[in-house]
Amino acid sequence: MEILGINLVLATALMFCVWLLSLALRDSSIADVFWGLGFVLIAWSTFFQAEGVFLRKLLITVLVSLWGLRLAGYIGYRKLGEGEDRRYRKWREQYGKNYWWVSLFKVFLLQGLLLWVVSLVVQIGQASPTPPALGWLEGVGAFVWAVGFVFEVTADYQLYRFKADPANKGKVMDRGLWGTSRHPNYFGECLVWWGLFLVTLSTPNGLWALISPVTITFLLLKVSGVTLTEKNIEEKRPAYRAYKERTSPFVPWFPRRKGS
Repeated sequence: MEILGINLVLATALMFCVWLLSLALRDSSIADVFWGLGFVLIAWSTFFQAEGVFLRKLLITVLVSLWGLRLAGYIGYRKLGEGEDRRYRKWREQYGKNYWWVSLFKVFLLQGLLLWVVSLVVQIGQASPTPPALGWLEGVGAFVWAVGFVFEVTADYQLYRFKADPANKGKVMDRGLWGTSRHPNYFGECLVWWGLFLVTLSTPNGLWALISPVTITFLLLKVSGVTLTEKNIEEKRPAYRAYKERTSPFVPWFPRRKGS
């Protein structure tokens, strides 16, 4: 409980500092860059505080660090020269002069709390001194994490290359992994967290960590991921409707044939 409390303070402090930076930059979307870094912070904080099994602690911390640093770097690079994301611009226009303090609670502290909740699997898995050795569950979990990580990285790279080609302006990305799922990057991210849950499941309190993959899956499917992304795309690309009709919404699968 002490570790959980300290990490909650750290997550809150991180997002408060990012909020201050956002005021100076007039850009709330920097919160998205620091989302992944927040997990890295909590992973290493727990690593040095917890008295769990060293190899399990190291495995979890390395996996989270690889995922978090890659995500932060990708979002940061993609954001260069783009200014504030339009989601936050809408809120800035909606709240006007009050947005500076509304953003503290609606954007930054909320993300800090969600970050802490999702990272419970990272903390619980490192805190337990039993079982004393890694077993098959950790192996399966690491494999699931690896599949998800490769899926997420590949999907992001394919989308980046597609958008970088001026000939694709206004078109719908339906190639590579995007031909099997409308959101292969989100699918990969979910696998990452379900993999970490499996790594933690062998510990006595492992079932409590179920809240982490369930929360991130819900957020990606119903809140900030699939639902919000598809709403924005359909407003800009009418051809997206035909893509939706033939392509699996989340779990990769063969494209549906026309009329089937």
